[in-house]
Amino acid sequence: MSTPSNKPPLISVIMGIYNCEDTLREAVESILQQSISEWELIMCDDGSTDGTFELAKTLAASDSRISLVQNEHNYGLGYALNQCLKQATGVYIARMDGDDRCSPVRLQKQLEFMSGHTEFAICSTPMILFDETGEWGRTKLKEQPSKEDVVTGAPIHHAPVMIRREALESIGGYSTSSNTLRVEDVDLWIRLYYAGYRCYNLQEALYSMRDDRNAFQRRKYRYRINSTIIRLKGCQMMHLGIKSYLLSFLPMIVGLIPERMRRGIRKRRGA
Repeated sequence: MSTPSNKPPLISVIMGIYNCEDTLREAVESILQQSISEWELIMCDDGSTDGTFELAKTLAASDSRISLVQNEHNYGLGYALNQCLKQATGVYIARMDGDDRCSPVRLQKQLEFMSGHTEFAICSTPMILFDETGEWGRTKLKEQPSKEDVVTGAPIHHAPVMIRREALESIGGYSTSSNTLRVEDVDLWIRLYYAGYRCYNLQEALYSMRDDRNAFQRRKYRYRINSTIIRLKGCQMMHLGIKSYLLSFLPMIVGLIPERMRRGIRKRRGA
């Protein structure tokens, strides 16, 4: 487990939290167990209605590197993450979700890559997928996603990402528009790529994402419509071809497949 350092944090880990009382401690402990200590963790409680905020206060009091802010109402992930960004002091911004966990060497390996490859502003990793029965799959990511990839697919995982703070600030952080609700990451990648920034995906799975029944219930069709709208806008912004426009409708098409069938397909594919 890393211990607090007198050095200023190189990495600001930002975490929007909402009704994750049962999983938050495990998520925070996976940051406390990182192999490097030059980080700060900033949590923003987005109007939780369970005991999440009280638990977060206890966790923040246990380590000087952890801080907590609170939204009066539930405004959405983009708004919560922007509140965290206002408090961030690190050179790099790393994400973490309140119901996931990450490898003890996650931040170290991403930091080492970013420090040695200044041509990339974004660094993410594949994810191990788990639910109440244990690990059930691993995702795969292309090493260097193209602009077509970020508009038409899901080539960058948001939860394990690390981004240069200057790049994130240059585009104004996360969108808080209702059109980006639940698809804040799609909008973010498109705006970053439009601004000329690029991503490299490490090929080692350094993050474990909880992908259970509750996660599927949160994926409303409305958010798939949002995703398609954002992707179509991205096609226009980056002057992409007709193929990209057509592929932008995939989130809506996939959403028409019954939930149980979609989950079965994902489990068979292991991603």
